[in-house]
Amino acid sequence: MVRHIVAWDFREEYSDDEQKMYGDKIKRELENLKNLIEGIVSIEVLTKAMFSSDADILLDCIFEDEEAYKVYQSHPEHQRVATYVVRPRTCNRKCFDYYMD
Repeated sequence: MVRHIVAWDFREEYSDDEQKMYGDKIKRELENLKNLIEGIVSIEVLTKAMFSSDADILLDCIFEDEEAYKVYQSHPEHQRVATYVVRPRTCNRKCFDYYMD
């Protein structure tokens, strides 16, 4: 299995209310990808960061294998969510992918 973890910050211009609204939309759209793309074992988006966190949003996905992860990366629905929902509202993306034992 492959784990894909991504963390982002919201863009600075957003108020707390906007961050909540956009966080809810990002969570809903990303988590729905499990229903649309085969090979996703689990997908969770965390939006309630504590004051001590270094990021505002965290995506945590597990894929059946590397091939499933590659399919996800290039899938049109993932591309749509990334391009029109996530990227316009976030910055400072950090990603960590690894093979699970």
